[in-house]
Amino acid sequence: MEDALVLKDVCKVYGDREAVRNLSFSVQPGKIFGLIGPNGAGKTTTLRMICTILRVTSGTIEVCGHNVMKEGALVRKDISYLPEDAGAYKELTGRTYLKFMARFFSPEKDFDGMMARGLHIANLGDRIDSKVSTYSKGMMRRLLIARAIMPEPKVAIMDEITSGLDVMNAYEIRELVRQIAQAGVTVLISSHNMFEVESLCDRVGMINHGELVLCGTPAELKEQFAARNLEEVFIKAVKA
Repeated sequence: MEDALVLKDVCKVYGDREAVRNLSFSVQPGKIFGLIGPNGAGKTTTLRMICTILRVTSGTIEVCGHNVMKEGALVRKDISYLPEDAGAYKELTGRTYLKFMARFFSPEKDFDGMMARGLHIANLGDRIDSKVSTYSKGMMRRLLIARAIMPEPKVAIMDEITSGLDVMNAYEIRELVRQIAQAGVTVLISSHNMFEVESLCDRVGMINHGELVLCGTPAELKEQFAARNLEEVFIKAVKA
């Protein structure tokens, strides 16, 4: 089975600073892959290169068999990107916001089908008809994930999906991401929360100072370093 996402020796240079260096990993279809590391490690830069927002300095990235440098338009049809700082128009209701976003994909996509998926994923009940300005952080995140998934992307890319959420809301968002992957969507998330990624992801890549330190399943990495959790794995790996 062809990998949904493949990075080979990817580098990103800003002037004389190398933000990402020789990064290589792959993600299988329908799996959840977590790119984890401290703030400033290069996670968001990597996501933005995959999404064609930033230009790759060297190396190759393929999404569903399409090269991001040569076939950017085709890549953008297959992906959905949810940045950490994404927001919605606060004076719209949740339903109106989803309708507004769904129209960007019409007539290429089925509008009614998209709206049905969006409403199902958001699962906000009567609050879908309240203004976005009245939503809690958890409600807002559900709405944004619904917006990202309703066009049926093959690959969903999400940056710090539970940042700023309380324990209950973070748990619900993680369960939502699991459901999305079970429906066949490949999910790539970035996070500095290693406990969260350990419970959520099929495989993880640990990045530090732009370089991939380790890659494998959480169980493999914990066994390799005789560690209780991924946080210990990371600390032991960077000190080795």
